[in-house]
Amino acid sequence: MIGLIAAFAKGRVIGSRGRIPWNIPGEQTRFRKLTTGNIIIMGRISYEEIGYPLPGRITIVVSTSKSFSVENCYTVNNIDEALKLAEKIAPEKDIYFSGGEQIYKKAMDIVEKMYITEIDLDIEGDTFFPEFRAEEWDADIVAEINGDVSYRYITYTRKDKK
Repeated sequence: MIGLIAAFAKGRVIGSRGRIPWNIPGEQTRFRKLTTGNIIIMGRISYEEIGYPLPGRITIVVSTSKSFSVENCYTVNNIDEALKLAEKIAPEKDIYFSGGEQIYKKAMDIVEKMYITEIDLDIEGDTFFPEFRAEEWDADIVAEINGDVSYRYITYTRKDKK
C-alpha cells in the first residue's frame, strides 16, 4: 500500500516557518499507529524539523542538497528513487508519504489512500496541503475528537484503486 498521511488546519495549513504550528495532545496517535513498522518518505525540511528518524520506522528523506546517515534513515534525490528504494529494502511494508508540501504535491497522483487529520483551528501558515479532486476519492470519517481544539480523522481511498 502506498499512502499519504497529513494533518492540516483550516485553509489546509500544514506549516509555518518550517514548523508544525500546533501541539495538540493525542493528535498524532493515528500517525504513530499507522506508520510504526512501515516506511515513511518525507522531504528534507520535514525531516530537519523532527531532527531524527522516528522510532520503529524506516525513514527515506528526499533531498537534493543534504544526505542523512543515521540508522534506519536513507537519503534519495526524488520520490521515484524513494519508492524504488522502499521496494528494494522492505517490499512487504506499507509506504507513507509524510510531508512536506512539495512531497505531498508530487505523491498525490500515485497514492492509493490518504490518511488526513483535519484540525479545527484557524492558524497562520506558509506551507499548505495541496488541493485535490474530492470526486476521485471515497471519504470515510474514522473518528471525531472534541476538545480544546477539535479534529477528525478521515481516510480517503482513491476510487480507481479499490
